[in-house]
Parts: sequence; structure tokens; C-alpha cells
Amino acid sequence: MESSNKEIADAVKKANAARDVWQSLGLNGRAKILLKVHDQLGKNKEQLAIIATKEMGMPITQSLQDIDSGLNYFKWYLDNASKYLSPEVTFEDSKAVHTVYYEPTGTAAVISPWNFPFSNFIWGAIQNLSVGNTVVYKHDEKCTLFTKKLEEIISKCGLPKGVFSAVYGGPNVGDFLIQQDVDIICFTGSTKVGQHIYTVAAKKLIKAVLELGGSAPGIVFEDADIGNVLESIYFDKFLNCGQVCDGLKRLFVHKNIFDKTVDMLKRLLEAKKVGDPENKDTEIGPLVSEKQLKTLELQVEDAISKGAKVVIGGKRPQNLKGNYYLPTLLVNIKPNMKVWTEEVFGPVLPIIPFSSESEAIALANDTKYGLGGYIFTRDNKKALRVAEKLKTNGIAVNNATYVLPCNPFGGYKQSGIGREHGKYGLRELCQVKVISLEK
Repeated sequence: MESSNKEIADAVKKANAARDVWQSLGLNGRAKILLKVHDQLGKNKEQLAIIATKEMGMPITQSLQDIDSGLNYFKWYLDNASKYLSPEVTFEDSKAVHTVYYEPTGTAAVISPWNFPFSNFIWGAIQNLSVGNTVVYKHDEKCTLFTKKLEEIISKCGLPKGVFSAVYGGPNVGDFLIQQDVDIICFTGSTKVGQHIYTVAAKKLIKAVLELGGSAPGIVFEDADIGNVLESIYFDKFLNCGQVCDGLKRLFVHKNIFDKTVDMLKRLLEAKKVGDPENKDTEIGPLVSEKQLKTLELQVEDAISKGAKVVIGGKRPQNLKGNYYLPTLLVNIKPNMKVWTEEVFGPVLPIIPFSSESEAIALANDTKYGLGGYIFTRDNKKALRVAEKLKTNGIAVNNATYVLPCNPFGGYKQSGIGREHGKYGLRELCQVKVISLEK
């Protein structure tokens, strides 16, 4: 199923025609309508989760968690948009009062990836709808049935005609969409595509919010409580079969606890269940596609050919058909390997020893990406000292998480431009106007 150019152009025209109506409802008026959307999505949680699992292979328990997380973000937008987007007085004296207004930008072209079907939709489309932008939405073609279900649910919730619509298809559809008369482009996906979108936005002189690839470092210091943080290291890397943009992609471990940490991770992975994603006991399902699987295999083969050693995994499971790859640990890693220089989107974790704090920081920053980061130590002063030197947007210490709707999310370097969530993300989607009024 692929939308025609005419269907895409018509969707944008209808979105443009609906801008004034949607904006005129104001923050509270839009929130009332969007609350109906929130509630209806919640009522369809089980069905949405099953569709997501069938289409892209996320274990069903994680699909359900993805929807719970997305609904939490949705509700936060509704509860806080008025707080952060209401007019604010910036200056006042006896002669005048100056007020800043946050106004909708207009029509947003929103393009989302497949890896978290529900949360990606909420982060991209609902943020824009909350601030007053109309949305033409394109999900990855691997999530077509999921997006059709979303569109079906939203169509029954009373949004004015043209405020939200979805288009379907692959990269050509997305490229045609961003060439249309839109006012802002919001994209989550690869750095290569993000760079192309940025050039399109530049020629049109419109804003682009880009959340791109990542190769997040994790640093395990000698004083870390490994037993206490082991599950967090596993979660940060192997959630959704390692297909997480800001997931832990390179693990740096102090040389004095290197062997111990590798062994504990190996034993943990041996206990994890790889299998049918529709089975509630499954912890690691298949990769999203054969293309993704082959890309991962090439990265591992490159590492092995250059001297890397496989601690566990490193191959497809023999007893499962489909795009499965066993959770894998690699050691003896060198900076010229693809598992270091490229984003590894799958259940493969390279582990590298370090000797000093300064070396750990240098190794962690040796990447073109800067989306996430993870630090494991009992010393909070050390954690803050190191965190300040990491060139990345979000940093989690031990078992904490930075992924909350109140926090900004985005990237340094080639991991993106702009921020999502919190007051930062809501305002990112707005035009900012100041009015100075004489008394």
C-alpha cells in the first residue's frame, strides 16, 4: 500500500486549510479533543500491541510497555502544554509591558521509524497537535497496519477535518511529503536521511527537528556495583532486540573488573529467552527485517576479521526461523571496526577495557554521534564530572533514566538538531512572538 502523489498533496492542502481552525481552539480546546484520542488509544491498547508485535517483532510485553509509555507522554503534553506555552511577560515598566507568545508553526510533516511504533507516533504527531500544528504523518512502511489502526481510532474522536492524516509508503513517499507546502519537518531516523531532510528544509527556510542515529557509550568504573546495575546494562542495550536509537552501543569497562563484568553479562544473556515475540515469556525477539539482520551480520563479520572475539552469540539461532540473531558480546575491539564506527542496531555489544577516567571519556566521545550515554559508579561526584565531559544529550547514572516526558531529548553532533519533550520540545514546535504594549 502506497499513497499516490495526489493523495499526499491533497493531505497537505487539507492540513493547511485546517490550520486556522485548529489554532483558534486554543490550548484548552485542543486538549479536550486530544484527551478523547488519548482515552480511545488506551482502550485499544491490547490490539495495538498485538499489531506492533506481528509487524515488527517486538516482544509483546515490550509492545504493551511501549504503549503505556506513549500514553504517559501523551498525558504529560495535555497536562503541561498550557503551563509552558501560555503568554509570559518578559519586561514591564511604567511605560510598557512586553509579552512573549508561543504560536503554532503551521503544518507539520512528521516522519517516524518502526522501532517503537506507538511512542514514535506520540512523540512526533501528538506533540505537534498539542501545540496547535496540523499533522501529515508518515510511519515507516513496516508499520502500515499499525498506522492504519491509529488513523481509524483518531478519525472517530472529533478532530476537525484535515488536522491529522496519514500517508503510506517508503522513502519516496516521505521525500515527496517534505517537498510539499509544509511549515516544519519532524523526522526520527538515520543520520543520512536526516542530512537530506535538513537540506530540503534549508532551501525552504523552514524548521526541521531531527532525532537521528546514536552510538551511546556506557562507562563502568572500577567502583561500580555490578550486581546492582547489571540488569540496567542489559536493558540499556538489549531492549527491543537492541533496536533503540539511544541504546547503549559501546561498553567501556575498567580493566580491573573487565573479566568479571564480561562473565556476569555472559551468564545473564544465557538466561534470557529468545523466541516467538507473541509469547509473553520471550525477552528477545527477531530483528525487524532480513535487511537489518544482514547489516548486523556484516558488522560482526567485519569485527571478527579484524581480531574481535565472540564471548557469546555471534550467529543466528539454529532452532528459530526468521530474522533472529543471538544476543552477542564481543571483546578485543579496535576503533577501526564497524561495531565501533557505525551504529549497531541489534543485539550485539562490543566491550572495551580502559585504564583511567580520562581514557574512558576520550573513548566514549570517539564517535560522530551524541544521543545517549550511561555511567556506572558509586561516586556521584565522579559521575557528574564525567557526564559534563561527554558530548551527548542524555546521560543516565546507574539505574536512573533520563527518558521522561519532562526532559529534553535530542542529539549532539550527527545525532540530530532540536529537542523533543518538556518545555523545550513543545516550544521547539512553535513560532515565538513578542508584543510590546504601551500602557
